[in-house]
Amino acid sequence: MAYRLEMRDMTKKYGDFIANDKVSFSLAAGEVHAIVGENGAGKTTLMRMLYGMEQPTSGDIVLGDKKVTFRGPEDAIRSGIGMVHQHFMLFGEFTAAENIVIGYEPKQTGFFKRKEAVEKVRALSEQYRIPIDAQAQVSSCSIGEQQRVEILKVLYQGADIIVLDEPTAVLTPLEVRELLQTIRNLAQSGKSVILITHKLQEVMEVADRITVLRGGKVTGTVSREETNVDDLARLMVGRELQELSERVSLDRGPLLQVENLTVRDKQTLLDHVTFTVHHGEIVGIAGVSGNGQSELLQALSGLRTAQEGSLRLGGKDVTNQPVATIRDAGLAHIPEDRYMWGTAKLESVEENALMGYQRKPEYYRRGIVKREAFRQVVRGWVERFAIKTGSRQLQELAGNLSGGNLQKLIVARELGQETPFLIAAEPTRGVDIGAMEYIHQALIEKRNQGDGILLVSSELSEILALSDRILVMYKGKIAGELARSEATEEKISVLMAGGSVHGSSQRAR
Repeated sequence: MAYRLEMRDMTKKYGDFIANDKVSFSLAAGEVHAIVGENGAGKTTLMRMLYGMEQPTSGDIVLGDKKVTFRGPEDAIRSGIGMVHQHFMLFGEFTAAENIVIGYEPKQTGFFKRKEAVEKVRALSEQYRIPIDAQAQVSSCSIGEQQRVEILKVLYQGADIIVLDEPTAVLTPLEVRELLQTIRNLAQSGKSVILITHKLQEVMEVADRITVLRGGKVTGTVSREETNVDDLARLMVGRELQELSERVSLDRGPLLQVENLTVRDKQTLLDHVTFTVHHGEIVGIAGVSGNGQSELLQALSGLRTAQEGSLRLGGKDVTNQPVATIRDAGLAHIPEDRYMWGTAKLESVEENALMGYQRKPEYYRRGIVKREAFRQVVRGWVERFAIKTGSRQLQELAGNLSGGNLQKLIVARELGQETPFLIAAEPTRGVDIGAMEYIHQALIEKRNQGDGILLVSSELSEILALSDRILVMYKGKIAGELARSEATEEKISVLMAGGSVHGSSQRAR
């Protein structure tokens, strides 16, 4: 079979560390080929070599029947390869059309032909059935719309091979479905798509072939028809996945009490939200992004002021109290955005792990942090959560860690606080299936110890798997509540869209 692209025995070494060990990969015209593997398996390194961002230690890249060498992304782009990165590279103050044509703008006598750019982008949007508003300012676009801009940008540059790096990590369920349809449309039009992901259900929906990496090596390449999610998981982690622990029946009274919580900022963002989280309970919150979940978490954790209502944690009134006061009352917080709220990218792994521990007496005395004692704790987290920290280990800058490894560091740090109440917002965003299993298990164990957890996730499967009760938010309100026994993805989706479901209460207890 003639392939559009082959990567033959690709090896990449960083000193003694081998990121890719003789990895071979092929891609046909009109094919969707998924590359899956745990965090640190070597997926991103392989694609960085393909895109000219890294130079291989050894191995060959073959386009058609010709060996090629890419000294940078510009070489890859000229050869028909485009890459949509996990973290978008867009200018928020520019329009969608301006972002798409940047660097390849239609000009006349040195002047940008804006109208022609808009027309070209609209034509491209129609050709590939990727709907966008060409004249919308990107900063006002949803994450899903921004991703479409990125895809159209590489198509405008003439890409026949499109690399999508963890494309569904920050999308809503509806946006995920739309993206998967876009991928199908691209393949049907003759484009070749490389899908980098750890979401196996999505892989089984859209990929023609799947290559699995573990520890920098290929553990298998299979067609979709000859595999399933369980087989892929075994290839990824090298073992059978475990069932979650049984839930212990607990009823120890209320832990978090939210009454008529209202937040306004020019408009009402939270509208008289009332609910309770009990000891020994996981309460899940579902909803399309932008319906008040972020504002709720910020108000609960002291990052945003509420205009009405009250918050009680462990019987203590913490309404509009400072962050430190609320944390001292018994709150730990896995934030929804690991970069904006969860880490300082320019500080070390050690400094980021220390956040929230610097005043604890076991690690602090007379103005001095007991560094070595704390390092032992962090090393334990690194081992248990399989956090790959790079060659500098605890002194590696947090910004140099992959998104999944950074997420695991934050989860380890917040679980390590051992507080009675935990906000877990998108706790497994960007992590691999093995780490997801460990995090889910840790949350169930925390619940079984009598602690309370408020779980916010865009992954409905995660909400359904972990929650004892599920609240759905719509336009800043609790649109409905479902018991674990009655909750289904279909019912949740109806409530997320503003509909009603028979049997769901409109007010959370």
